Amino acid sequence: MVEELLGAAAAAGTAGVVYVAAAARVVKQYERGVVFRLGRLLDGVRGPGFTMIVPFVDRLHKVNLQIVTMPVPAQEGITRDNVTVRVDAVVYFKVVDAQSALVKVEDYKFAVSQMAQTSLRSIIGKSDLDDLLSNREKLNQGLELMIDSPAVGWGVQVDRVEIKDVSLPETMKRSMARQAEADRERRARIINADAELQASKKLAEAAHQMADAPSALQLRLLQTVMAVAAEKNSTLVLPIPVELLRFLERGGDQGAGHSAERGAERTTEPGPPPAIDP
Repeated sequence: MVEELLGAAAAAGTAGVVYVAAAARVVKQYERGVVFRLGRLLDGVRGPGFTMIVPFVDRLHKVNLQIVTMPVPAQEGITRDNVTVRVDAVVYFKVVDAQSALVKVEDYKFAVSQMAQTSLRSIIGKSDLDDLLSNREKLNQGLELMIDSPAVGWGVQVDRVEIKDVSLPETMKRSMARQAEADRERRARIINADAELQASKKLAEAAHQMADAPSALQLRLLQTVMAVAAEKNSTLVLPIPVELLRFLERGGDQGAGHSAERGAERTTEPGPPPAIDP
């Protein structure tokens, strides 16, 4: 009798161990467990830790709540200003409702991927090339709204969408390079012309100042000579002011007039009487 009791207790203990082993489940901290009993969803979500289910009746599905980083394959499209580009992006999303992610969509990751590709092609057609290259923050917000709207019903929340790269044709790259070079050359010419205008104004003011004080021109000439003479390996060219040439010209004219007057006086003076031969 005792042996039979011991055998029954051992069998019950073995059955209990087998049952616990079959019913025991462990849910990790970043997971949530969704239980289906005979194919029917049970209310409530199993939290992290140890949990029990009914073997062969319940089925536990674990849903990862971590943020998923999903790259979006490069999509080729034509922008609003008729430029062919290839754009790729990356989507950051996570599951906020484990039951909806399992029940309302077959594969939420695949669904988010397809929605991201479709939204990316749509945003390419609605944008200009300049927006894709310089105004990406606004486009990222638009992509996030387009993907997040249907994903809310799937129990998925889109945290962020980023456009990674925009590939342009080689002809377009060369055209943009020529445009940038022409724009820089235009700005350089404008700056140079502005500098010439300012310099001409200052030179005009200096000329008026020197006209009031003629000696300032001579001082400026001497300063220029000293500055040039500091370079011993250079040839010194000394400019002569026009006023000096005019002064010399007037002096030469006056000297020539005096010489002519003296010559005329010499011709009018009486000479000695001629000698008479006996």
